[in-house]
Amino acid sequence: MIVQPEAISTLTDLRAYVHQTLCDKENLVPEQFRMREMGLRRGEENSGIHFSLFGPRQVRLSAVWAADKNLLYFYDAAGARFAKLQLTQRPQAADETRAA
Repeated sequence: MIVQPEAISTLTDLRAYVHQTLCDKENLVPEQFRMREMGLRRGEENSGIHFSLFGPRQVRLSAVWAADKNLLYFYDAAGARFAKLQLTQRPQAADETRAA
């Protein structure tokens, strides 16, 4: 499933978009490489999510979603930022979108 950045409305959409973007950067087949994520906290508040994708030959790609600014930062295998994206809407958890 290819998700466009304008269509990101849930955390599931965000995960799919980040996974596809990181795989595209190194020409990886998404089905062959899983992505890990870790919640980021500032004090007692959730402040974002750190995504990591481990490819072949110790390739490690990452992305960070800064929740307060609703920005996505993408980093290549050398640790250099290769993209920054301002999301148009804040991703909601799946159960939050059903309740709305």
